[in-house]
Amino acid sequence: MTVASRDELRSGGRAALQIGAVAVLYWVSGKLGLFQLFMGGQVTPLWPPTGIAVASLLLMGLRVWPGIALGALLIDIPLGPTTTAALVITAGNTLAPLCAYALLRRTGFRTRMNRFQDALALVFLGGLTAMLISATVGSSTLSLAHALPAGGFWLTWWVWWTGDAMGVLLVTPLLLVLRSAHWPKDTPRSEWAEGSLLVAATIGVGLLETSRAPLLFVGFPLLTWAAFRFQRAGATPCALAVSIFAVLAATHMTGPFAGHTLLTDMIALQVFNGAAALTALLLAAAVTERNQTQAKIEEACRRLAEMVARTAPDTDSLPALPDAQGDGEENGGQTRPSG
Repeated sequence: MTVASRDELRSGGRAALQIGAVAVLYWVSGKLGLFQLFMGGQVTPLWPPTGIAVASLLLMGLRVWPGIALGALLIDIPLGPTTTAALVITAGNTLAPLCAYALLRRTGFRTRMNRFQDALALVFLGGLTAMLISATVGSSTLSLAHALPAGGFWLTWWVWWTGDAMGVLLVTPLLLVLRSAHWPKDTPRSEWAEGSLLVAATIGVGLLETSRAPLLFVGFPLLTWAAFRFQRAGATPCALAVSIFAVLAATHMTGPFAGHTLLTDMIALQVFNGAAALTALLLAAAVTERNQTQAKIEEACRRLAEMVARTAPDTDSLPALPDAQGDGEENGGQTRPSG
């Protein structure tokens, strides 16, 4: 076996492993997402597989798209009203992440998300725009298969679209952060204490969200705190946690979601999730960009100071200038009159 063929075989094996891993992650996250079923047998307000699919494409490239299709098929076949409907829904769930990947690549998206424009592109192109495909294909297929109640198309479409979009806005950034995460070194104890306090506060806010008290809005100060102090590493998991607690409250009709119609609860939930994701992503990106700009300015000032120090004359090596008193003393104590 030649070296080229061996490398090709190794590359093919690596691609097969990546495809299999994406399919497994898609299927497992889909099973977890199905615990929040609302309507149509397969419509949830937060669908994590879309976030996993978009992150996989961004990190590993187009070659893993069969894993997305396989994972979606394994989820849709048991849930679809017919096999044909399940295949069509699978196609829509595969095309949407591919469209998101294409749109993000076209805008020069960076997986580090260290620019404000990266956050905007992920929100409005990768999430809100691309997921129109899966929502429209899926809702239309369920409607044509008579799997929806009368007048339930637009509610199903709304929850499907926002659920897929929330998967991109909440799960994709977290996976991108984990991809480049490393154990911090020489971190002050005060930062560890602050991070622990943030985690405890997030859990406490989650318990408030799922209680009878209508305190859904108290999650936003936490998102602001996490974004300013920890940027993406703190804002993305905080936003996901706050949204998960809100989904749990909505599925059990507790807290701010008690005593309302399904449509009202779904609109309130998805508006809250969207606002939480926007706050976390955009604020964290803005703070990161500001910190990078400040670091560049400080580096430029440091280099300028070094250049000035190198080009400035050495005052210690210059000859001393004679003064008037010294000249007079050397001439017998008298000065020559001018004129």
